[in-house]
Amino acid sequence: MSDLESVYGVHAVEALLRHHPKRVKQLLLAEGRHEPRVQVLRELAEEARIAVSTLSRRELDEQVEGVHQGVVAQVSPSQIWGEQMLDELLDRLEVPPLLLVLDGVTDPHNLGACLRTADAAGVHAVIIPKDKSATLNATVRKVACGAAEVVPLVAVTNLVRSLQKLQQKGMWVVGTAGEAEQTLYQQDMTGPLILVMGAEGAGMRRLTRETCDFLVHVPMQGSVSSLNVSVATGVCLFEAQRQRLAAKP
Repeated sequence: MSDLESVYGVHAVEALLRHHPKRVKQLLLAEGRHEPRVQVLRELAEEARIAVSTLSRRELDEQVEGVHQGVVAQVSPSQIWGEQMLDELLDRLEVPPLLLVLDGVTDPHNLGACLRTADAAGVHAVIIPKDKSATLNATVRKVACGAAEVVPLVAVTNLVRSLQKLQQKGMWVVGTAGEAEQTLYQQDMTGPLILVMGAEGAGMRRLTRETCDFLVHVPMQGSVSSLNVSVATGVCLFEAQRQRLAAKP
């Protein structure tokens, strides 16, 4: 099974079994796991005719590096979306699109947390550059708690060119920068929107910043000067969600 990926953790595996069961080739459970949430996984696997094996905790530890919670799925390799797939998704939407761009976020824990928040906030897709960015792996899936299986992750070769193409489709690009004059709460985020979050520490790259239609900052009241990118992403996305809900007739 060297050509397969390991996905572990109850939430991530359940999301796979519910949304992409054909990708799951085998479900591995630790001996003695009989609680209800694990039984749900077993039943979902049996419904999809997926082989279920029971291993010792030590054998599972050898399968993956990380806290697997006694649950590991062997799955076919991840599919990261291309730009054509994103175009098709946008064409099908009947509501104003909400996209999240992560410009050079390299920490897989932050990528996983951002995907989880994106799912909760109703983001239609997350866009990352192909280079200098974290990508889908077991850590990202575990941190995302299932969101990595349902939120499209789009990898693009040239982020600036991709943003410009989306602008031509009528979308507005809002970037976050600590020195921006306008606050997040002053920005209209109800229309077709792309929210751009910069990398940990460095922020957005210069060309990405110059492509943005608007720049905003999250007002800070305490002594710290910035937020972790995944926390800042949550603040910004839920402000967008709040405005969108308030604007509905």
